[in-house]
Amino acid sequence: MHWSRILGIGLLVIGLLLLYMGWQSSQSLTEELHEGLTGRYTDGTMQLLVGGGASFAVGLALLMFGIRR
Repeated sequence: MHWSRILGIGLLVIGLLLLYMGWQSSQSLTEELHEGLTGRYTDGTMQLLVGGGASFAVGLALLMFGIRR
């Protein structure tokens, strides 16, 4: 297995983990209250969601296309 595919799998797993943690954070009582008052998530929750989405997308691209020899 080529190193780009291994890296892609790792980034997929990390991305899913970060997305799950961001979703869990967004469902907390304090986050719901903050979102209700300000209309947006806290910076920490946004970092988890955006970082997870970006990691997942890059991992998926590496897994599907990889680096061809």
